[in-house]
Amino acid sequence: MLNNIKEFFYRLSNAPAAIKPGVYFNQPGIDPSFPYRLHLRVEENGSGILILNAATVIHLNHTACEYAYHLIQNTPLEEVSRDIARRYQIHPTQIEQDFTAFKEKLMALLASPDLDPVTVLGVDRDEVGSAPLSAPLRLDCALTYRTPEEQYAASVPLERVRGELLQNEWQQILEKAWNAGIPHVVFTGGEPTLRPDLPDLIAYAEKLGLVTGLLTNGLRFSEPEYRRQIMQAGLDHIMVVYDPNSEQAAEALRDLLNDDIFVTVHLTITEENAAQINSILQHLSAMGVQSVSLSIAAAELKPSLAQARDTAAFAGMALQWDLPVPYSRMNPVRLELEEVNPVPDGAGSTWLYVEPDGDVLPAQGIQELLGNLATDPWDKIWAAADKLINA
Repeated sequence: MLNNIKEFFYRLSNAPAAIKPGVYFNQPGIDPSFPYRLHLRVEENGSGILILNAATVIHLNHTACEYAYHLIQNTPLEEVSRDIARRYQIHPTQIEQDFTAFKEKLMALLASPDLDPVTVLGVDRDEVGSAPLSAPLRLDCALTYRTPEEQYAASVPLERVRGELLQNEWQQILEKAWNAGIPHVVFTGGEPTLRPDLPDLIAYAEKLGLVTGLLTNGLRFSEPEYRRQIMQAGLDHIMVVYDPNSEQAAEALRDLLNDDIFVTVHLTITEENAAQINSILQHLSAMGVQSVSLSIAAAELKPSLAQARDTAAFAGMALQWDLPVPYSRMNPVRLELEEVNPVPDGAGSTWLYVEPDGDVLPAQGIQELLGNLATDPWDKIWAAADKLINA
């Protein structure tokens, strides 16, 4: 009996060390047969958050977290079963079966994004922002508040924020984000394509391992050379705030849809375009648009929003929300709510917003200063966000 106890503690003390806290990710370009983006954030307690293609978030227990880690690291199955079996005192055959089942279900989710994780993985569903996080899942970076068209200047706070960080300062912010465990960054504005260093910032973020997105009016993407620079930098997805009256915007959108990048088109329904919104959506569908984001400029337009939502669904276009666009608090997901919370669910916890001078807000348009990411340590900013959310 004593020898058995000694052997147990010997095995336990000599088991492989647990995974170090941090962010782990795969490089989709290395294996053409696996063109997916996986980010695993391992917490201090050994649990984890797995993010699929910057879209689906799965909270993992200790064992599932290790499975995800070994999947990302492409660890041989024999090594996976040996290491985990030694740590948890489980038979290697059981580990192999569980790991294989985990991998197959995950691959099914990645290959078919419309599948429900609750059904496929047998997990519980959490509302956005309901589970505590050690860091946000996304950082929205407004590189500039400059706009190319004077008519849009009133929608950005140029009088309040005039300064812009330099390229190296934004690179330091991207490093802070990655080191904090944030896997996803969206470059926004103003109009971010007015920054000549945008391709370099995208490339820098991609090199760190971040998933990168861009919110833009799309006009510069009618320029073949500029489009090539952005694509070569490694941009993962783009949202075009579409002007249906602009032929240049239509030309740029057609070119983007022919590139190998995920494109979402955002439409803000206004009094001027409400009567034509269904025909606009049908035209976008005919162009090949498969993903749309909808919002309204005024509460009186809710009937038009409901109709646009149904038109988009009938055309087979996926509906996106919780994205960094103006007026996103009035979106189709909230149509059934009698009262709309002025602070979107997830603001200040699931995502944060950085202004051109580095000031951090819970979300675009919410004037609660949490600190400055260019000058303040990350822990101070995250503590301020936590205090605001839990006040």
